[in-house]
Amino acid sequence: MKKIFKLLTCLFILSFSILYGQEHRVTGTVTDQTDGYTLPGAQIVVKGTTIGTTTDIDGVYEIAAPEDAVLVFSYLGMVSQEIDVDGRNVINVEMFPDIAVLDEVIVVGYGTRLKYELTGSISSVRAEDIAGHTMPSFETALQGRAAGVHISAGSGKLGQQVRTRIRGASSISASNQPLYVIDGIPVQSENLGVLTNEPTNPLADLNPADIATIEVLKDASAAAIYGSRAANGVIIITTKRGKEGRTRFNVTSQFGFSEPSNKVGFLNREEYLDLFREAYSNSAGGPDEFFLIWDGWEDALDWGLAYWRDPDNPEDITKGPDTNWEDEAFRRGGSQQFDISASGGTDNTQYYVSLSYTDQEAIIVGNSYDRISGRLNLDQKASDILTFGLNMNLSRSRNFRVANDRAFATPLQMIALPSVQPTHDPYTGELNRLTVYENGLVVQKYNNFDTEIFRNFGNVFANLEILPGFTFRSEAGVDILRQHEWEYRGRLTNDGGPAGFGFDRNVASKIYNWENYFTYDRIFAENYDLNLVVGASLQQADLDLASMTAIGFPSDEFKKIESAAEITGSSSSSTEYRYNSLFTRANLKFFDKYLATVSARSDGSSRFSEDNRYGFFPAASLAWVVTNEEFLRDNYILSFLKPRFSWGLTGNSEIDNFAAWGLYEASNYAGIYGIISDAYPSDDLRWETTAQTNAGIDFGFLDNRISGEIDYYVKKTDDLLLLVQIPATTGYENVYRNVGKMENKGWEFVLNTVNIDRNFKWNSNFNIAFNKNKVTDLDGQIIQSMIWRVIEGQPIGVFYTKEYAGVDPETGDALFYLNETGDKTTTSRAEAANRIVGDPNPDFWGGFTNTFRYGGFDLNVMFQFVYGHDIYNHGRQWQADGFGWFDNQTVDFYENHWQEPGDDTYYPQPRFYLGNGYGTSSMLIFDGSYIRLKEVSLGYTIPRRIVQQANLENVRIFVRGYNLLTFTEYPGWDPETSAPNTADIGTQASNIRQGWDFYTAPQPRTITLGLNLSF
Repeated sequence: MKKIFKLLTCLFILSFSILYGQEHRVTGTVTDQTDGYTLPGAQIVVKGTTIGTTTDIDGVYEIAAPEDAVLVFSYLGMVSQEIDVDGRNVINVEMFPDIAVLDEVIVVGYGTRLKYELTGSISSVRAEDIAGHTMPSFETALQGRAAGVHISAGSGKLGQQVRTRIRGASSISASNQPLYVIDGIPVQSENLGVLTNEPTNPLADLNPADIATIEVLKDASAAAIYGSRAANGVIIITTKRGKEGRTRFNVTSQFGFSEPSNKVGFLNREEYLDLFREAYSNSAGGPDEFFLIWDGWEDALDWGLAYWRDPDNPEDITKGPDTNWEDEAFRRGGSQQFDISASGGTDNTQYYVSLSYTDQEAIIVGNSYDRISGRLNLDQKASDILTFGLNMNLSRSRNFRVANDRAFATPLQMIALPSVQPTHDPYTGELNRLTVYENGLVVQKYNNFDTEIFRNFGNVFANLEILPGFTFRSEAGVDILRQHEWEYRGRLTNDGGPAGFGFDRNVASKIYNWENYFTYDRIFAENYDLNLVVGASLQQADLDLASMTAIGFPSDEFKKIESAAEITGSSSSSTEYRYNSLFTRANLKFFDKYLATVSARSDGSSRFSEDNRYGFFPAASLAWVVTNEEFLRDNYILSFLKPRFSWGLTGNSEIDNFAAWGLYEASNYAGIYGIISDAYPSDDLRWETTAQTNAGIDFGFLDNRISGEIDYYVKKTDDLLLLVQIPATTGYENVYRNVGKMENKGWEFVLNTVNIDRNFKWNSNFNIAFNKNKVTDLDGQIIQSMIWRVIEGQPIGVFYTKEYAGVDPETGDALFYLNETGDKTTTSRAEAANRIVGDPNPDFWGGFTNTFRYGGFDLNVMFQFVYGHDIYNHGRQWQADGFGWFDNQTVDFYENHWQEPGDDTYYPQPRFYLGNGYGTSSMLIFDGSYIRLKEVSLGYTIPRRIVQQANLENVRIFVRGYNLLTFTEYPGWDPETSAPNTADIGTQASNIRQGWDFYTAPQPRTITLGLNLSF
């Protein structure tokens, strides 16, 4: 018997040896492809067996596996990979983010939820989507990536405010910008710059490289927890944090150059003289006696333009200056950016620290921007029940600005100068100061407008676990911004002569925020999950301003106010507002498939009177994870299905501080001081509220290789906070009142696909949003702002002016519609009736992104598009007016104007000085639809076995391009333009005057080269 047992044992050992004779040890490191960091806790399993292991704290693993086995690598939030061992002893793996993962953690107000548990509409953008972003502000990285979010950068000027609309505009006189929350702190996001220049962007003080995720809360269920601030949506930014493990460094260096994404094209010398000769001959002999002072077109040029002839041969008009003023206004811009971060920690302490420097030169002369910033995020476990930490951001930015678009001093207004005038005086060699309008090069040499901002925002927090599942969190945050602006206009400039002009302004903005809330998490009877939040919030904001102007400087070397001979003006002011809030939210989950969320917030604002100070904002939503039902569980074809429905109220109080109050201010007259009334009271003023209903469905097919979202929403805003005009007999011009209603309806579609998932990987994302805006009630009022009008039954800010009817093919006269019946007039543009001729609100917008990976290579291609919005090209009133004066004309006008009977053209016959139908009309309104190749990035990650020899974890080389191609029929510089040109027009006019192009610089076409190191 013993012999038989020994024999069987030997046979078993022999069989095992035969079966696993090929088994050997496999080791390697698992890393995150997006940042090169190692992934502790990644799972590695021999396919078809129970043999497995996990990576250690340094992301290293070791496993025994046959030489022909297949290893399965998985990690939460990453795409699982199957890799053949193929006899190798070392297999290093890079994990890629799963674009359709349902276990992704989403940051919501005062907490987090798993993606599949969401009942509201939230768009999420991750760090890898904005990594390496070189624009001053992160918002432009959201373009085309977040469904329903329409973002317009406005112009190619650096540091300018970005216009963001989530599901359309909801207000006329109050702000339409969303609420921005960074690490739990509502931050300053509105312009604090001087009102006579473009609005500045406080969000540019945040380094995009520090961002971990961006969540856009779009429907009321998601946003109502922020109540009074959420009518325009909420954008939550979460910055990066440390993870347990050794210290890991990440260094990125990138350099780039930029050029205008488009040039309009203006006439050279030969073309200018040819067209001017034609325009003059078309007008000469007419009824205007002005032409009697000239003896022909050359004499008119001699009268109006200095130095247009060749000083050495003045009789030969074919020779002489030939200046491309468009090229003089632009230049090749450049950028450099350096980012370094360190993160890591122990079981008790985790940290993330970063330092960043960026330096950019704009594509327009005289404009540049630089920023240095640092961040420290710290998490400390004091005991088993107490943790605390801080988030702190420090930055200093400088914006070297140019004049606003409406000023002759702005660089792009140089294109109005005739090409026949030189940049420099031919006799002195100095810059030409005798151009028909001010030479912008003189302005750039002698004027400066600089803005410096010191910013500190952050918070300290503590979490106390009172009982298992029952915690208390308290966090105190601050946002302190100090902005200094100083301007000097030189003695040789039109707006600074004869003795110089100085301006100095200081702004101090302080926002204090204190949040306290309890969170209760409990699972009842295994199938009933409850997450309950109850808390309170206090916020106070103080704003102090002081400014001074002066003239009479001894020379342009002395630019400070103290050097001036005369102080011509000074002012100082202070204002403040406060919020006092209570909030609660309950998330319920039954049997892991039935979801419900209920929330409510009560907000009190100092902007309203005591009787109307508080607003109540409830919301509720339901969702059903159908695929968790037994009849669909583990279904490969339909892998995920979740219909959801929500309703809620949100509020808007973003108006002037103390708008409801009758205010008084100190004043003086002829040296006598006193007190005067400054504002008319509006005791009944109350919250503007938006009720939003949202129906959506989240889906996934083929194990979520195809996934997406569909949403339909209706937003109805009531009790609009409207700045209405009142009779002048009251002694006031206007007052805020609750008048009117507005509506937004729309669809949003998101489609994510994993097209190929082998050694070669190809993922796609497509999103598109449709929105229809309508003002449903204004109590009979009509609001007019230049050519924009707000009318009941129409979208906000439609274009209301004369309608251009084309050109009379026999006479070349400009035609306009007299009335609604289609009758036309050629005698006078003024006789034509005003009517609605365009709409600046887009019909739809979105983006299409494709990501490819093979080996160490990665390629990302993103298109962004906007369709159906009209643009008022105000500058073309002089750029293509057929020489109403001496302004240079566009090549488009030169090639497409009427010249002889029978011509079918868009532009009428040019007529010098007399004009031919030019002025404000739909002739200047164009379709602004476009498709833009927004971003292309190509990277190569050097194999780990090579970089490890230099003690590095990851080395990636990349090249990235922005705004590479734009497909549009818009004849201006750029169809991505937004009002206002200056901040002094106020919030109401800014909301109304959309799609305004007035010598607005285009977006830059940028190429960036970079290197990323992790170790």
